[in-house]
Amino acid sequence: MSEHLENENGQSFAELFASYDTGMKDDLQIGDKVKGEIISIGRDTVFVNTGTKIDGAADKNELLDENGELPFQTGDSLELYVVAMDENEIRLSKALSGVGGLNLLMDAFENKLPVEGKIKGQCKGGFEIEIMKRRAFCPISQVDVKYVENPEEYVGAVHHFLITRLEEKGKNIVVSRRQLLEEDLQKSRAEFMENVNTGDIAEGRVTHLAPFGAFVELFPGVEGMVHISELSWSRVEKTEDAVQPDDAVKVKILRMEPGKKEGELKISLSIKQAGTDPWEQADHLFKPGDKIKGKVTRLAPFGAFVEIEPGLEGLVHISEMSYARRINRPEDVVSEGETVDVMVKEIDMEKKRISLSIKDAAGDPWIGITERYAAGQQMQGTLEKKEKFGYFISLEPGITGLMPKSKISESGKKDEIANLKIGDTLRVTIAEIQEDARRISLSPEGGRVSEKTDAAGDWRKFSGNSQNTSLGSLGEKLRKAMEQKK
Repeated sequence: MSEHLENENGQSFAELFASYDTGMKDDLQIGDKVKGEIISIGRDTVFVNTGTKIDGAADKNELLDENGELPFQTGDSLELYVVAMDENEIRLSKALSGVGGLNLLMDAFENKLPVEGKIKGQCKGGFEIEIMKRRAFCPISQVDVKYVENPEEYVGAVHHFLITRLEEKGKNIVVSRRQLLEEDLQKSRAEFMENVNTGDIAEGRVTHLAPFGAFVELFPGVEGMVHISELSWSRVEKTEDAVQPDDAVKVKILRMEPGKKEGELKISLSIKQAGTDPWEQADHLFKPGDKIKGKVTRLAPFGAFVEIEPGLEGLVHISEMSYARRINRPEDVVSEGETVDVMVKEIDMEKKRISLSIKDAAGDPWIGITERYAAGQQMQGTLEKKEKFGYFISLEPGITGLMPKSKISESGKKDEIANLKIGDTLRVTIAEIQEDARRISLSPEGGRVSEKTDAAGDWRKFSGNSQNTSLGSLGEKLRKAMEQKK
């Protein structure tokens, strides 16, 4: 802060103050700038050789750096102001403080000398500051170099300020702390920026959030912005879902370009690119046939996207959602945010695509059908569909049998069956099972187990618009394999 303690003409504040000083007649006077070596460092005080018989004492807390550490040691030289003195003690400080007249304020204003002020409270647009027993105003944008998230945290603190406006005989005083901070940071900031390049990985701290992204401080006074799309390899809907203020983060510097204001630098950052792209390991993490859990991230007319690993999304096509029934809309099966079981069908590393299946994760109900059902078995089913050639009866999710019209006519319950509505239950007898063709023929309860029927055409009419015989299904592949054996 030493560059603030002398005006542009090299004139010390003592020379400006001498004309209205009515106090001490010693070699040093209030307002003098003292340059001296540190004699000793106590718990709360730093003692400095003033060049007189009385040593100077400075508040140790005032000399700490931004990390809360004292960057000086015994023997180092300091430049400080004399802010108070008596025959026993000389108090030193980095800025002027205490009671001062209007002339003192005018000189501090005209010569850009820092003054000490206490933040008394908040007011519209900023803070009320007490300087030399006078009221001043500091705009909220001028109290710090960083964005002020919680103004109340500044109230009660004592800082150094520059007077930027002094009007109406001291009744209208405006001050800035930011200008002093920026001057102090200018050199160290320049050194930091000289050593930073596009593509570098840096450590930072999240300062505040916005709907479009997060602001990250790379160095005191140096901020960059992480767009919401660069917060995570996973899809992020809200900034706060990915990061919070004060989070320590690692970022990659994407771009550095001049801003609209003179000297402004816009820095674009990425948190996700500072880490490893999950797609680089996708084929090592998963393989076709793996059954895993995933989170539904979004729905589309053609299917649902499911995240199976942070940053790795796969698509469950609508045709891969259920063996049990025809699916017209993905939302009839899953919803966003839901955790589901899926099976990996295919991984395309070049196109970064993963095909998933919900129905294969649940299993093909036709596999092992003859172990669960047998000709002559009587059971309860649900009327699923009526056709001229017969009724389709659901025996369990994904397993539907056909009761031909001829079987209904042979039964003594044909009128009762004819009056059934979709969704009604009825007792049936399994007449025939064709596992390879994925067909079951039914009779009304008590009906005969008949010879083989030729209902393939009727089944095709039922399944032509159904997903039960989808060429992409495991069941269809099994059926083809069995036909080839024959």
